[in-house]
Amino acid sequence: MYRSKAVSLSSLRNAYSKISTLSGSQVPKSQFPWKVRSFSSKPESMLQLLVENAWSSKEVEEGLRKPDMPFLTHETAIYLVRKLDKHPEKAHSFLNWVIRESGLTPSSPLYSTMLRILAQQGSMKRFWMTLTDMKRGGFYMEEETYKTVYSFLNKEEDSKADAAALAHFYERMLKENAVSDVAGSVSASVSKVDWSCELERELQEMKLPLSDNFVIRVLKELREHPLKALAFFHWVGGTSSGYRHSTVTYNAVLRVLARSNSVAEFWSVVDEMKTAGHEVDLDTYIKVSRQFQKVRMMTEAVKLYEFMMDGPFKPSVQDCSLLLRSLSAGPTPDLDLVFRVSSKYESTGKCLSKAVYDGIHRSLTSVARFEEAEEIIKAMRDAGYEPDNITYSQLVFGLCKAERLEEARGVVDQMEAQGCFPDIKTWTILIQGHCKNNEVDKAFACLAEMLEKGFDIDSDLLDVLVGGFLSQNRIEGACKFLMEMVRTASVKPWQTTYKGVIDKLLEIKKGDDALDLLQMMKKQNYPAYAEPFDGYLAKFGTSEDAKKFLDVIGSNDSPSFAAYFHVVEAFYREGRLSDAKDLVFTSPHQFKIHPKITALFGAS
Repeated sequence: MYRSKAVSLSSLRNAYSKISTLSGSQVPKSQFPWKVRSFSSKPESMLQLLVENAWSSKEVEEGLRKPDMPFLTHETAIYLVRKLDKHPEKAHSFLNWVIRESGLTPSSPLYSTMLRILAQQGSMKRFWMTLTDMKRGGFYMEEETYKTVYSFLNKEEDSKADAAALAHFYERMLKENAVSDVAGSVSASVSKVDWSCELERELQEMKLPLSDNFVIRVLKELREHPLKALAFFHWVGGTSSGYRHSTVTYNAVLRVLARSNSVAEFWSVVDEMKTAGHEVDLDTYIKVSRQFQKVRMMTEAVKLYEFMMDGPFKPSVQDCSLLLRSLSAGPTPDLDLVFRVSSKYESTGKCLSKAVYDGIHRSLTSVARFEEAEEIIKAMRDAGYEPDNITYSQLVFGLCKAERLEEARGVVDQMEAQGCFPDIKTWTILIQGHCKNNEVDKAFACLAEMLEKGFDIDSDLLDVLVGGFLSQNRIEGACKFLMEMVRTASVKPWQTTYKGVIDKLLEIKKGDDALDLLQMMKKQNYPAYAEPFDGYLAKFGTSEDAKKFLDVIGSNDSPSFAAYFHVVEAFYREGRLSDAKDLVFTSPHQFKIHPKITALFGAS
């Protein structure tokens, strides 16, 4: 089976000469001088011990103390906590053991990793215990961690009280944290001038409270000035105070340097920390990789993935799949990079997963490399994975993108013939392909067939169909179709779907229809989309139209003063003073005497 897979992939390798093999290939050593490395820490044995045993059993703590167990480093601790993200109670017990028994000094990044896991798993009692321990130990909660956890908690109705308590805690922490004030002063001094002897003297005179905690804070404050952050980093490590950088501060500066204007320095620090005996921890890898992918520094993201896969803290198969997905997301995917990622994954002795195959297939179909994509499907089958809706949907998307719509439609028949029935996502991609290629009538023919097969229109598909109408400037048709789907099919459109149609209706002066949609939005508990109406009413509406609008957006049968004032002000700015005064005349008494109203008309 494995040999069959290699034979199928071989045809692809021949098409891409930069890739030597797909099974265990190596990037030239000159590109990565740190390639051959030896590691004292092998975290997998620790992870296996923690996953397979209850913490309360004797085997765990006794096993962690065995002399043949790897030496526990900060990087290993973060790796293990991250890998235990689905077992928050074990992760929390392990962190407590690290602090209490291991002799390893904890850090803000280690605590922050734990806090994110506990919040996401709903283990709030342990979350607050950890946060309290963190504060007692003199560590601070990172801003990024606070924003992530707060946003997560605030979205969940049952966790809003925890979100409010966390906001209060974080605000109080910032006020109480004297280190934060000093770090702010240092970053202000460093950011406004070039590095110089004078600046070094100024910093020395500050008598800085040098610690890992303090250095991390300064580096974060200087994240918009990565080269100045690096200059501070090197200066701190070379002072006569005796302070020396740890793995924590090395990882912190890497996160700051992961930018296009400091990527050379990023790799230089990676070399430097390896020489000093430190590793890039898994948390840093994930954050830096996401940053590289976000700004489309895909070569660097792949280079970092390869680097980590050669080390002890290997990214997960999910990280591999996400990277492949990101590589295929751009308009012109670099297939050399795609195969470098899959090759590196295989070089660890693992067979490609279905998700990895899908990632390669997605990249190929998105650039119309359909013959190679078919080879990947053959290899997938040889490896024991049957193509599913994900695989076929990617093919449909690629064919639609290449304007090969009849073939895309044929894929749906092919799926059914092979016992893999299209789902709503596959139909949506096919219909969207027709809409984007200005074949809206054929899109609705596909829709009719989909409905015959028992599927219902959902919010995604409705947005696609409405967009098809708008692309042909059939604005009133889009409005009628949208309203019909809400009334007869009980679909709840996306807020953006409503907004798009309302904007277009106002462009063609169909204010009454737009107002009907606004009323429909309100009934479905969306916030009022009032912004485009103010200017429209001031130019084309009457005071009666304005009153209808204010009735629609009002809550408890009365509009807010802010909404009311925006309409009055719009009429006033448009020079329609009598209509503005008419609105004021019919408004509630408290509105008439509001200072903003008296100031507006007092100016006239």
